[in-house]
Amino acid sequence: MNRITLGCIGDDYTGSSDLANALTRAGLRTIQTIGVPADDLDLPPADAVVVALKSRSIPAHEAVAMALPARAWLKARGARHILFKVCSTFDSTHQGNIGPVMDALRDAETDPGVVLVNCAFPENKRTIYFGNLFVGDVPLNESPLKDHPLNPMHDANLMRVLGRQSRSKIGLAPLSVVDRGEGAIAAHLQTLRAKGFGAAIIDSVFDRDLGPLGRAALATPLSVGASGLGIGLARALVEQGVVTPAADKDWAGAAVGGPIAALSGSCSSATLAQVEQAQGWARVLRLDAQALAAGPEEAQRALDWAVARLKDGPVLIASSAPPDQVQALQARFGRDAGGRAIEHGMSVIAEGLVKAGVRRLIVAGGETSGAVVDQLGLKAFSIGPEIAPGVPVLRTVGGQGPDMVLALKSGNFGGADFFADAAGLMG
Repeated sequence: MNRITLGCIGDDYTGSSDLANALTRAGLRTIQTIGVPADDLDLPPADAVVVALKSRSIPAHEAVAMALPARAWLKARGARHILFKVCSTFDSTHQGNIGPVMDALRDAETDPGVVLVNCAFPENKRTIYFGNLFVGDVPLNESPLKDHPLNPMHDANLMRVLGRQSRSKIGLAPLSVVDRGEGAIAAHLQTLRAKGFGAAIIDSVFDRDLGPLGRAALATPLSVGASGLGIGLARALVEQGVVTPAADKDWAGAAVGGPIAALSGSCSSATLAQVEQAQGWARVLRLDAQALAAGPEEAQRALDWAVARLKDGPVLIASSAPPDQVQALQARFGRDAGGRAIEHGMSVIAEGLVKAGVRRLIVAGGETSGAVVDQLGLKAFSIGPEIAPGVPVLRTVGGQGPDMVLALKSGNFGGADFFADAAGLMG
C-alpha cells in the first residue's frame, strides 16, 4: 500500500470502527485492519490506517505485546503520528490497560515529550473538565455507563485513573489553556515536561476544542484518546495541507445482496431498547444466556431457527439481558468465563449464518463484535456511510474472505431504530 500519514492503534474493534468513521468524515481515506496486516493483504491507498486490536480486557503485558508490533507496522509505512485509541469512557482497571500501553509506546519514541491524553467526544456528550470525565451533565461515576460488566468505571478523575496504571507522572492541561489555542497548549506541555510529567489529561468541552487539541497533538509523536481527538488530528492534517480531503465517496463498489442478519450481545440499556424496537423490523429470537454459555446446543438451536427464516426477511438473535440476568450468569460461570462463553456462542452462530449465505451482518456489542470478526477471519474494512454517530457501514477489503458489509457497534451507540437504520444503508 501507499505511505500513510496517521497511524492509529485501537484497543477494541467497535471503537476502532468509531475512529475510522470519524477520520473518514473529516476527509481522510481510512482503512481499518484487524490486527497487524499480513504482507500479502492487498490494501487500497489510504491516508490513515486504524489497526484494531482486541486488547482492552486482557492482561496488561499481553496488550503491550500486541500494541508494539502494530506501532512498528504503522511507522514502517510512514505514519508521522501514532494515536492510541481508547474508549470515550476510558474503560480500564487499576492495572490497565491504557497506562501500560501508553508507557510502552512512549518508551519506543526517541523524544516523546509529554503525551497528550484526551478521551472526550463532545458530539456523543463525553467531555472533560479539570481532568474529570462527564457523560452528559454528570460525572462518569454517576452515570449509567459506570457499570460496564468487564471494566466498571467508578472514578471520573482521569488523572487518578491513569496515575494508578502508568509509570509516568500525570498532569493536567485545563480548559483555560485550551481556550488560548495550540500555542498555549504546547507551551503548557513544555512546562509540564520540565517538571517531570510524562503525560497530561487535557480538557475539552466543545467541538471547537478539538481543533487546537489536534494541532497540538500533531506536533508530538504520540497521543492517547478517543474519536474526538482523532477528528482534531484529521482536521489538522487537512488544514496544514498534509492530506487532501478525499473526494471519492464511491466506497462500496457492487452491491452486496442476499439475506441480512443481526446479532446482539450487548447488555446496555440502549441495546436492550433497540432489540425491543427491532421486533417491527425482523424476526427476533431471544437466547437463554445461561444455556448459551453452558454448551453448544443453544447456539445450534438459534442457527437452525435463523436459517429456516432467512428467505423470509431479516432475523435478529439476541443474547442481550438485563442486569439481574447478567449478574446471575456471572455468579454461575464467573465474570470473565461467562462473557467469553457467550461471545464464543455468538461467533459460532455468525459463522453458521455466513455459511448459509448471509453477507450483510449487524453486530451489537464490542466484545461480541470482536469475537464474530475473529471467527469469520475478516482482515480489513473500508469505511462507508454513517449509520449513527460513531457507527459506519464497513465493507471487507484485502482480497481475503467473503465480500461482506457489516455494522459493528458499541452497546450504547445508536438510536432506537438502529438495526433497521443499519440495514437500510447496507444496500
